[in-house]
Amino acid sequence: MKFTDGFWLMRDGVQASYATEVRSVRADADRFTAHAAIKRVERRGDTLNSPLLTVDCFSPAEGVIGVRTTHLAGKRRLGPDFALPGTDTGVGEVRRDGDLIELTSGPLTARLDTAAPWELTFSDADGHPVTSAGRKGTAFFTTGDGAHHMAGRLALGVGEQVYGLGERFTPFVKNGQVVDMWQADGGTSSEQAYKNVPFSLHLSPAGAYGVFVNHPGKVSYEIGSESVGHMQFSVEDQSLEYYVIAGPTPKDVLRRYTALTGRPALPPAWSFGLWLTTSFTTQYDEETVTSFVDGMAERDIPLSVFHFDCFWMREYEWSNFTWDPDVFPDPEGMLARLKERGLKISVWINPYIAQKSDLFDEAAAAGYLVKRPNGDIWQWDLWQAGMALVDFTNPEAGAWFKSKLKVLLDQGVDCFKTDFGERIPTDVRWHDGSDPERMHNYYTHLYNRTVFELLEKERGTGEAVLFARSATAGGQQYPVHWGGDCWSSFGAMAESLRGGLSLSLSGFGFWSHDIGGFEGTPDPDVFKRWLAFGLLSSHSRLHGSSSYRVPWEFGDEAVDVARRFTRLKHRLMPYLYGAAAEAQQAGVPLMRPMLLEFPGDPTARVLDRQYMLGPDLLVAPVFTADGDVEYYLPEGTWTHLLTGEHVQGPAWRRETHGFDSLPLYVRPGAVLPLGSDTGRPDGDWLEDLTLLVTPDAHQVTVTIPDHSGRPAAVYEVTRDATAGAATVTPPSGREAPRTAGSVDL
Repeated sequence: MKFTDGFWLMRDGVQASYATEVRSVRADADRFTAHAAIKRVERRGDTLNSPLLTVDCFSPAEGVIGVRTTHLAGKRRLGPDFALPGTDTGVGEVRRDGDLIELTSGPLTARLDTAAPWELTFSDADGHPVTSAGRKGTAFFTTGDGAHHMAGRLALGVGEQVYGLGERFTPFVKNGQVVDMWQADGGTSSEQAYKNVPFSLHLSPAGAYGVFVNHPGKVSYEIGSESVGHMQFSVEDQSLEYYVIAGPTPKDVLRRYTALTGRPALPPAWSFGLWLTTSFTTQYDEETVTSFVDGMAERDIPLSVFHFDCFWMREYEWSNFTWDPDVFPDPEGMLARLKERGLKISVWINPYIAQKSDLFDEAAAAGYLVKRPNGDIWQWDLWQAGMALVDFTNPEAGAWFKSKLKVLLDQGVDCFKTDFGERIPTDVRWHDGSDPERMHNYYTHLYNRTVFELLEKERGTGEAVLFARSATAGGQQYPVHWGGDCWSSFGAMAESLRGGLSLSLSGFGFWSHDIGGFEGTPDPDVFKRWLAFGLLSSHSRLHGSSSYRVPWEFGDEAVDVARRFTRLKHRLMPYLYGAAAEAQQAGVPLMRPMLLEFPGDPTARVLDRQYMLGPDLLVAPVFTADGDVEYYLPEGTWTHLLTGEHVQGPAWRRETHGFDSLPLYVRPGAVLPLGSDTGRPDGDWLEDLTLLVTPDAHQVTVTIPDHSGRPAAVYEVTRDATAGAATVTPPSGREAPRTAGSVDL
C-alpha cells in the first residue's frame, strides 16, 4: 500500500509517524527493546501528546533476527499465527558499548546507535552491510478512513534483486512490483496468487538474505515501487513483526527459513511417476477410465497414478465424499481392478459442503460449519449451490472431516487433490475466535494439514502426498502443490514456470502443473512441448478442464513424446529422489531457479525460462511450435544428456529442437546416476545402475537413496587427469555400475 505522494508529500488523508530517536533501551542477555519517539525531543513538553513506538529485537533461530514494532499494545491478539516449529531460545547475544547496542545471531548482527537518529542496521559476520531500517524504516500510518497501518521499510542495495513472495505469475524479479498477500482464485495470468507467502529472498553482488513478515493476514508490499531504493511492507494492525534471515548464499537463506517454518515431507517415490486424470467437466465412467488406462498400456506409456476429478461425486453435492452410484456403482471393485494394474488412486476434494449434500445437515447440526457474526451459517452460490465452509479451527470438525476421507482410504484411495481453499470469507466468526482477516490466508494451512495428517496416520510416514492448489507460509510441509488453472498456450506454459520458480524461492520443495494447460484444448504443438517440460518437473500430471489429456488425442507424435520423457524421468529417479531428499533435509527445492546454483553469475539472476532440476541437470523448456529456443549455460563444460554433446559456457545459445528433444544438460564436473527401470519410478534403482561421468568430474561421491530417502549405496568416482578414464569404487559387496557419456533411451 502506498502512503506517500512522491518523495515530498503524503497522500490525502494519510498521516505518517516515523521512529525518529531512541528515548530508552532495555537489554537482556539475548534481546533488547528500544522505545522510539516519532519526533525530536528537545524539551520535556515534547514528550506529551505524542506516540512512542516499542521496538523489540530478538532471535527466534540461529542466523535469524526478529523485529517487532508496536504502537498500541492493548489490541487483542486473536490469531491465527504462523506455526514456527524451528523456533529456538538463547541463540542471540546482546552486547552494549556506550550508546551502541548489538544483537548477534550466527552470522547476522542487528545494531542500533541510541545517540544517533533512528537507524536499525543489519550486517554479516564480516561487518558488511546487509540491509537497514533507516529514517523512515519503522513507522505507522493512519488514513482518512480511520485505518491504522504498521510499516517496515528496508533498504535495497545497488543491484539488489527481490524474489519469492509465493507462487506469483508476474515477472520473476519482483523489483518495481506492488504485491499483496491475499489468497485468490485468480488463475495464472494475473497478479493474484493461490499461494501467498510473506517471505522474500534478496540477492545482490554482496550476497543473499531473506525477509519473513510474520503476519498471516494481508501484507502489502511495495518493492522498489513507492520508494525505489526500498522494500516496504505494511499491515493494518497495531503491531508488525518481521525476521531478517542470514545468507550468505540463497541456499543458506532457504535452509534457515525452512528450518524455522517447516521442511517439506518427502513424497513417496511412486508419486514422481506420471499422473493421468479424467479432466474436470468431461464425461467419464469406469469404462472411460479403463479405456484410458488400457490406451496408455497399449502405447507403452508408463502410468503411476490415476486421478478422479470432481464429478466422481454427484452434481450439486460437492463435497459429500460419496461416489456417484449412477456412474460408479461398484467403486471398491473398480479401485481394486485399477490397483491390480499397479496404479495408485487419487480423488478430488475441497473443504466446501454444498447444501444438497447429505453432509450439510450433519455438519450444521454439529456446529462444524463457519458462521456469520449473527450465528447464521455462512453460505453462497458461487462454485456450489448453497455452499458452506468447514471450520477447521474446531478440532471436532477436523476429526469429522478426516472420518469422511478415511472411508475413501478404506475403499482403496491413496491420496487426495486438495483443491481450492482460497475463497475464504471475512464476514464470519470462527469457532476459536480467530481474526477473520488473518484467517483468510491461513485457512489453507489448516485444510491441507488436516488431510495430510490423515494420510500419514493411515498410509504411514513417507506415503502421504497431496496435490494442493493453495498454501501460505509453512504449507511446504504438506507437498505436493500445483500451479492452478492456466490456459492451454505457450504463454501460459511460461507463466506457469515463473510461478513455480517463484514458489521454489519461497521455501516449497515440490511443485507441479497441468501438462498441456487446464482451460481450453491445447494445440498439439503446445501439448508436446509441455509434455517434455512437465515430465522434467518435480511431479507430472496430465489434466484439463473440458477436454481429455490422453496423449493420443494429440496425435501419434504426442504418444512418442509422452513415452520418451516418462521413461527418461523413471531412469532419472536415483538422481531425482536424492535431490528430493535434499529438499526434505535442507529445504533446497527440487526445481531450482538458476540463481540458486549460480548466485555469483549475474546472468543467472534473471533467468525465468530455464531451471536446474536438482543440483546437476539444466532444463530449458521450448516455448515455440517450431522448436526455436534461447537459453544460457554458465561457466564450464556442459554435457547434453540425450546426445552426449559437450558445450562450453558461459554462453547464450539459440537452437531448434524437435518435439523429442530440448536443451537438457548435465552440469560440469557432475556424475549423474541413471536407473535401468523405465517402467516405473519406484523400482530398484541400484539394479544395472549407470553413472554418466562428465569430462570435468575428477573426484565425485555419488549417493543413491532408498525409497525412504536414506542412503542405500555410495560410489566414489575418480578420474586421472592424464588417463581420462573414470574409475568407480563401489560399496562392499556390490559391483561397480557402468559409466556412460549420454543416456540411451
